[in-house]
Amino acid sequence: MHLGIDIGTSSVKAVVTAESGEVLAQSSADLTVSRPHALWSEQAPADWISATHKAVLGLDAALRAGVRGIGLAGQMHGATLLGSDDKPLRPAILWNDGRSFAECATLEADEPRSRAITGNIAMPGFTAPKLAWVRAHEPDVFAATRTVLLPKDYVRLALTGEKASDMSDAAGTLWLDVAARAWSGEMLAATGLDETHMPRLHEGPDVTGVLREDVARDWGMERVPVVAGAGDNAAGALGVGVLGEGQGMLSLGTSGVIFVANDAFRPNPAQAVHAFCHALPGVWHQMSVHLSAASCIDWAARACNVPGPAEFFALAEQAGAASGPELFLPYLSGERTPHNDPHIRAAFLSLDNESTTPRMAAAVLEGVAFAHADGIDALRSAGTVIEELCVIGGGSRSAHWGRILASVLGARLVYLHGGEVGPALGGARLAQMGITGASAAEVCTRPPVRAVIEPDPDLAARLAPKRARFRAAYRALRAIQE
Repeated sequence: MHLGIDIGTSSVKAVVTAESGEVLAQSSADLTVSRPHALWSEQAPADWISATHKAVLGLDAALRAGVRGIGLAGQMHGATLLGSDDKPLRPAILWNDGRSFAECATLEADEPRSRAITGNIAMPGFTAPKLAWVRAHEPDVFAATRTVLLPKDYVRLALTGEKASDMSDAAGTLWLDVAARAWSGEMLAATGLDETHMPRLHEGPDVTGVLREDVARDWGMERVPVVAGAGDNAAGALGVGVLGEGQGMLSLGTSGVIFVANDAFRPNPAQAVHAFCHALPGVWHQMSVHLSAASCIDWAARACNVPGPAEFFALAEQAGAASGPELFLPYLSGERTPHNDPHIRAAFLSLDNESTTPRMAAAVLEGVAFAHADGIDALRSAGTVIEELCVIGGGSRSAHWGRILASVLGARLVYLHGGEVGPALGGARLAQMGITGASAAEVCTRPPVRAVIEPDPDLAARLAPKRARFRAAYRALRAIQE
């Protein structure tokens, strides 16, 4: 058996898989996000550790005792700054933190080859601009920083005592030469750092260390190997068998991602497409990233006094797609693809005396779908062919939302058994590859299909006018917020 641990934004999830790939059990522990100022988003690294222990100990003891390897997955881009004693110097700055927007421009000016080296436009969500912000605004903290780790890699340090990372997660720092799969001295220097501040790099299935004796004792397992793992999106892709050229995935978690695997490095920074390493050697991927997806459902359910996401989806389906003029722009935390706009914020438009909670719920589902349509257009403009996407994440539970998404994206959506498990499954699969020597083709198979949703041309036609208004509304909203 193998254990996958996903250090998410809202929770840590632990999954145990059998040699056959079957998910035997899963457990989770909640996390909270701190937003002390506008644009800020932080977490205490200690919370990741305590939530990891809680999630793992939530699994049956007999299953824990049978674990032979561990794979880590996690939220990308988070800046965890450690001092000489390897303890955090401040709260971690998360992927959806937008404070470093000014530093992005400075970073690209200081290193004019930035986009050529990394294949990506500098965005506030990436790790390097966060360190530039700390350097400018918290110079004492910056001066004391000896190591910078991503969230899952800080958990690795606590579990094994080793400082290591994988290519897929490292690609999201803006310090990686993504084509060469190596740290870039030029990009590190642009933020006042060098390779001594970085963990050593591995491919996803590589063993990076073994479980510390005290952790193994507490968890009731042997001192098993821990593999490098992957960033959450790459891990989620492995969990649904997205390995090679043209295979794609739609992730509907806190954020939303359209992920397409590539057999070569194909950057498109002009439209804020992410071009990163996959978690497997010799494979890359492209992503459109949307900072708010299922989080919009959670927010709107609270705002409308709806008990939860399931009831919210039911209200939206009751109203039906394109049922009214209501329009929702889902930019609760800004947006990445294609706008790279940390300042834009969400809005409801065209409410009238006939607006109801069901119609507002319908508008929220449509608005998130329209944002993803902007992203898939950016991917296709780079020459990427996208005809089918496997769906993962909490949003995969709503077939009604799937019909809207398939129609506005112009892509077939494939729903898989266990698709809601997400990145933790990919972590477990990487552990199995690293421990057994099995290939990705053998281990990372696509789970059985439970449903397929084809695009509905009639629904797409009915939604097209609202999408045109959505795009115009973004431009208008941006103008009044500047």
